[in-house]
Amino acid sequence: MERKPEASVIFTTYNQPEWLEKVLHGFAAQDRDDFEVLVADDGSDAHTRERLQALIPRLPMPVRHLWQPDEGFRKCEALNKAIAAARADYLVFTDGDCIPRADFLSTHLRERERGRFLSGGYHKLPMATSRAISEEDVRSQRCFDASWLHAEGMPRSHRDRKLTAGPGMARLLDLVSPARASWNGHNASAWRRDVLAVNGFDQRMRYGGEDREFGERLANAGIRGKRIRHRAIVVHLDHPRGYVTAEGVAFNRALREETRRTRRTWTGCGIDAGPAPDVRPVATIGQASRA
Repeated sequence: MERKPEASVIFTTYNQPEWLEKVLHGFAAQDRDDFEVLVADDGSDAHTRERLQALIPRLPMPVRHLWQPDEGFRKCEALNKAIAAARADYLVFTDGDCIPRADFLSTHLRERERGRFLSGGYHKLPMATSRAISEEDVRSQRCFDASWLHAEGMPRSHRDRKLTAGPGMARLLDLVSPARASWNGHNASAWRRDVLAVNGFDQRMRYGGEDREFGERLANAGIRGKRIRHRAIVVHLDHPRGYVTAEGVAFNRALREETRRTRRTWTGCGIDAGPAPDVRPVATIGQASRA
């Protein structure tokens, strides 16, 4: 019998097969293999399917390609389908343009706690550096070496310390960081039961802040964020953002304000349609599971 994975990794993609391959090579290079990957595809064309069909047999971990028709921006719906299909009790979320360092999953699983979600960050790369990264650069982990990245066109920045800090310093930086422990969809994780208890992502959300609204509902339910920004490392590949609209940003801002004002935890436009079932609060679930 196939063993149950320790973690289900979930991320979306849309017509970025080259970036998607680099990300999957990153997960193939993880220092553990007890996980599955779910690629939540928001309507990519045949090029993505063909690249995946060629790549998946070469990967050490199981990968499932969950495709939905292209009917505009429906990232939250794609994420919810992946959550429903996930086999593990613990869910790790990232993006299809973020390459994980070899200890990325081990960090998320080591730092997980009941009643908490984990809040990571990313190290953003310029386009020239993003294009320069090869499969071998990922496998050898050169693409996380600040000196190598500088040689490939990445500007120097104080943010480089995410790549250069050792384990002790990285933990200290997370403790003293003023950054809020918000839900960042490119690098975050939570217990599946907590994700289901708030009904996943709100499918009304457009591009911009859809991940933050989900995290605010988790926080309203008593699931607090925990920073791992300097310990769970991903490098973010550059890409254009032509799908951002002022109307969409304003709509999302209003929906997030409603979530904060009403302290709601459940969305009727999530994994399950309709009002919240009569269940215990999420915080109670988390506390009970400590025993």
